[in-house]
Amino acid sequence: MSETRVHLSRSEPDAYRALEEFSKTVGRIARENGVDDRLKELVLLHVSQLNGCAFCVRVHLDRLLAAGATPDDAAQLPVWRESGVFSDRERAALELAESFTFIHRDGISDDVYGRVGGVLSEKEYTALSWLCVSINAFNRVAIAGRYAVAPRRGTP
Repeated sequence: MSETRVHLSRSEPDAYRALEEFSKTVGRIARENGVDDRLKELVLLHVSQLNGCAFCVRVHLDRLLAAGATPDDAAQLPVWRESGVFSDRERAALELAESFTFIHRDGISDDVYGRVGGVLSEKEYTALSWLCVSINAFNRVAIAGRYAVAPRRGTP
């Protein structure tokens, strides 16, 4: 199998710029609707982990740490259901993120909608949903293009 792949962002830069603008709009909406950077980055990192997007995991881990999360918070993310590290609000957002990432399985079930809606406001729910749509799109672009993630020396 060839390691050379079409790099979608370079091959069609207008489409990629549109996706970036969409992402910026969604980020603005998230801020305006009460989603802080920590919560936003927890969701974006977790979706990237679930999709297996190494490139986006690197980006959003750095941003999560910059938003004040600890390395332990980040390490607990894959096991958030069993961990006591996350608030009810964060847990609701992570459950929503999983439903959006695996939407092809069950959609957003009534159970998930009820649990998440019982914790998040409608504006938070909407903002987090759009964040999930955005990161799932970016994950697919990076995974399809096999965007490189080189080893790091030292800390982020």
